[in-house]
Amino acid sequence: MSNKGRTTPRVVCCAIPIARSAGKVLVITSRKRPNNWVLPKGGWEPSDGVLEAAASREALEEAGVRGTITRFVTTIPSASSTYHFYELDVQGLDAEWLESKERRREWVDYAEASKRLAWKAELVQGLSLSSLAPKR
Repeated sequence: MSNKGRTTPRVVCCAIPIARSAGKVLVITSRKRPNNWVLPKGGWEPSDGVLEAAASREALEEAGVRGTITRFVTTIPSASSTYHFYELDVQGLDAEWLESKERRREWVDYAEASKRLAWKAELVQGLSLSSLAPKR
């Protein structure tokens, strides 16, 4: 993995959009790899202020999700990025959103989400530490 010219890893904020009553998580397709599924995530920007705000913004831009960040889950460092995961309790989904022409979204249960995210170790690890994960 390259740092794309950065001297420090990129700060990535990731939302885990949850429908608590249904026990489901919302996954979306990747723009770069349309056959792969991801969680809404993206780089922190100074205008976001706090990391939670970036996770919430990314969920709205990438998945049309409106809701409330309810829990910090974990931080996972990698060679090129540092991922910060937050649970987001979904209150609504926009019919049209910034990236609606570029992505699909789907509600799935924890087991299915784990399968779909398995190609990206950081994402499945973050999900495994969420409150949706089966108790060990």
